[in-house]
Amino acid sequence: MTTTTPASGRMINKFDPASAGNLSAADQDLLARRRATLGDIYPLFYERPLHIVRGSGARLIDADGAEYLDAYNNVPAVGHANARIAEAVYRQLTRMNTHTRYLQDGVVAYAERFLATYPAALDHVVFTNSGSEANDLALTIARWRTGNEGVIVTRQAYHGTTSVLAGVSPENGPSMALAPYVRLVDAPDTYRDGAAAGTVFAEAVAAAIDDLRRSGLGVRALLLDTIMSTDGIYAGERGMLADAFRRVRDAGGMVIADEVQPGMARLGEHMWGFQRHTDEVDMVTCGKPLAGGLPIGSLVLSSELSDAYAASNRYFNTFGGNPASIAAATAVLDEIEDRGLLGHAASVGALLQDGIRAASAGSGLVADVRGVGLFIGVEMNAADGRTSREVAAAMVNGLRERRVLISAVGPVGETLKVRPPLVFTADDAAEFVSIYTDVLADVEQKGIAHE
Repeated sequence: MTTTTPASGRMINKFDPASAGNLSAADQDLLARRRATLGDIYPLFYERPLHIVRGSGARLIDADGAEYLDAYNNVPAVGHANARIAEAVYRQLTRMNTHTRYLQDGVVAYAERFLATYPAALDHVVFTNSGSEANDLALTIARWRTGNEGVIVTRQAYHGTTSVLAGVSPENGPSMALAPYVRLVDAPDTYRDGAAAGTVFAEAVAAAIDDLRRSGLGVRALLLDTIMSTDGIYAGERGMLADAFRRVRDAGGMVIADEVQPGMARLGEHMWGFQRHTDEVDMVTCGKPLAGGLPIGSLVLSSELSDAYAASNRYFNTFGGNPASIAAATAVLDEIEDRGLLGHAASVGALLQDGIRAASAGSGLVADVRGVGLFIGVEMNAADGRTSREVAAAMVNGLRERRVLISAVGPVGETLKVRPPLVFTADDAAEFVSIYTDVLADVEQKGIAHE
């Protein structure tokens, strides 16, 4: 257990501007204009970046009219260019759009429906402009309530972009230092530790608690993405995280579930990822998937905690819970409920995972296929003189060339990240598996030929 920031697997498929000569003349010109105005602070995906002009459902269309199967983007949870969201936002913007310091029906009605998806004890919500702001506020409240500083996160965690959140996000890499009050623990490795993964994780959390106490920092919070998406995607058995959560709370700390990635029905069993393991959490955060991509974040907590904090502290966010974003979020919730997308994520996710597993059987390139619902990780092996990162990169870019979009995560970027919009269909899953099978064979054959 250490505070040292590990090498990061972030942006395994990052575009190298030095290879711009491989792009069309039009895209080279657009790239040059982009770099002249935006710089390189916003990395592009893939060895050959996409020039996307429109989308629909789980499909994206590029400037040449080519169609791509999107198996990666979770922010447009109910599909790209969703008409219900567009109409709801249009109606709201043609009426008014302002902040939450006026009485408004929309934000209250949405809050009532939204809170009904949580355990009864979590009965208040604070709307922010992003998941980062929600996590920042959650950590602030946890410090106020506990009087402690120490924060425990997983070794490849990513939780946001504010200075506070960057300090607890080791996935950013070694050039962005962690805060001195942070302790890292390995995510529960269901591939290597199997059924014992939850116990191993709880013991690591206990060791971090002890270290924070010895250091005089105490335990403020365990901040956790409950599927450990940037660590390599570890859904685990139901209840896997409960022991670790209990140990944090017994030590006087708070459990903050970061649901930006596993939440919003994605895992197919509950609306929120933490519910697969236990209801015993203190705060829950989410972000832009709530509104299909419009700016929004949420912090859900108990009324006791919320009211006690509000008695002596102030929080206001001009755009948090603005009517246009709330209209979009209401439309997203309507889509999830009316189209049965929770059950859909379970059934289509099972088809997709079973298909990937069958296609991977016998391949020396694939170490493990894991996940739940529409969130699947495929860990690649080192093979034929290539590192696992190089194999994963070949898969990501090979799929992109066949017009299928994914990414990769993990300590060295060795795990394929398959996380499509919730509207991904059984036909989409079959198409994905067919193309995945071909690309896997191609990557394997190229490795053999290279040897």
